This record gives sequence, C-alpha cells and structure tokens, in this order.
Amino acid sequence: MPYLLLAGAIVLEVLATINLRLSEGFSRLAPSVLVVVGYLGAFGLLSQVLKAGVPVGLAYGIWAAAGVALVAIVGAVFLGDTQTPVQYGGIALVIAGVLALELGGTH
Repeated sequence: MPYLLLAGAIVLEVLATINLRLSEGFSRLAPSVLVVVGYLGAFGLLSQVLKAGVPVGLAYGIWAAAGVALVAIVGAVFLGDTQTPVQYGGIALVIAGVLALELGGTH
C-alpha cells in the first residue's frame, strides 16, 4: 500500500511540475491551480508513505528520480523539449542510484 501512495505522489508531482511551466509564471489560472493542488497532494501522499514506515531516503529517492525521469519524458514527448543522449544517460544514472539504495539496504 505505501508504494501505491508513492506512485500517486509521483503522478501528482509530475502533474504539478508540468503545469508550473504551463502556468507561464502563474499568469494562467487553471495551470496555476493545478500546480498548488498537485504539490500539496504530492507532499500529503509522500508524508503518508513515510508514516507507513518507508525509509525517508528510499521514499524521497524514488519520488525524486521518477519525477525527474517522467518530467523529462513528458517534456520531450508533449512540450517539445529537446533531450540529448547524455541527458537520457543522466536520467538512467539517477534511477540506477535509487535502485542501488533499495538493493543495498538491509531488509
């Protein structure tokens, strides 16, 4: 269950971050509202994940890495952002680092 909440937190964070760009400096109402609601929801869900006992380093690492990767992909696919192979390699390294945190931990 905590990892389902974490997935929800990631989705809300990505939604908020993409709308941060679309808000054009908070000059557009609908995207601006989605930024605030998305981040509040993301942090609320993340706090529930931590309350459920997921270690903070692991939860935040997964949340941050997945968020970075998904925002970069959404930006490239839907917003016309350009990504170089080096940038994709960097995203892969971030994800690999989170995996190392999980796999290297004692269970």
